[in-house]
Amino acid sequence: MATIFNNISYHHSIIHCGCYNNINLYPKLGSLPFKKPLILSPRKILLNYSGISRPVSPISSGVREEALPPALDSSSDPPPIFDGTPKLYISYSCPFAQRAWITRNCKGLQDTIKLVPINLKNRPSWYKEKVYPPNKVPSLEHNNEVKGESLDLIRYIDTNFEGPSLFPDDPTKIEFAEELLSFTSSFSKAVTNSLKENSTNEAGAAFDEIEIFLSKFDDGPFFLGQFSLVDIAYAPFVERYQPFFFEVMSYDITSGRPKLAVWIEEMNKIEAYKQTQRDPKEHVETYRKRLVTLKS
Repeated sequence: MATIFNNISYHHSIIHCGCYNNINLYPKLGSLPFKKPLILSPRKILLNYSGISRPVSPISSGVREEALPPALDSSSDPPPIFDGTPKLYISYSCPFAQRAWITRNCKGLQDTIKLVPINLKNRPSWYKEKVYPPNKVPSLEHNNEVKGESLDLIRYIDTNFEGPSLFPDDPTKIEFAEELLSFTSSFSKAVTNSLKENSTNEAGAAFDEIEIFLSKFDDGPFFLGQFSLVDIAYAPFVERYQPFFFEVMSYDITSGRPKLAVWIEEMNKIEAYKQTQRDPKEHVETYRKRLVTLKS
């Protein structure tokens, strides 16, 4: 699978590390060649394409608007640690942290897992000393332990907390899901190489792979047909790549990729996901600055 990416070299400075102040890129909405803006109104009911009766995540309705707390910095006192309340430490701008945040929201755990945002540009010393020595986000404090790594965390949250399952039961879909989750790093590496080289070649090939993956199942618009952790794993990165390529490189990642275009549209109808998105202009400009570092 995806053998074209086997020999990719990768610079670790920007996209791969969850502790960096990564950015949430969306284009200037009025500038895109779409019939509607990408951020759409949520549907009242998520279509259950396969007719499976197991509960569906509250991804389109019933997700309450959450008042987001301010990010904690070096002057901030720590929250009560290991007090029995699960805490998800994130950065509002980090795509890796966004994966765990989306999962929390889709499981309906806003009242169960406390959100603790960290200012990565001025992070508090107590986070490394008392919470998570790797000093990265995301991390999850639960059952007197702190766990990290975004792909591990989204599985952990899905498995160890109440709420609808975000992983398939079908063996064929489980196997494909594992392949897709393994491919996320190769996908990001290919796109990063394109940015470094000011080219769309490797990124185009990566997005072609995504289009093929989205074509495997016909029981819904998502990677596994129905919405799952796989969509959560990819969404924060496509969210950043699409506007950057369009705005900076005049490259529309959805051109000739109808499945990808539909997937983006459907993802942006999900209220639990929309609540994790940031100001597009802010992130485009931040990403421009980071690209200079990436090329140096």
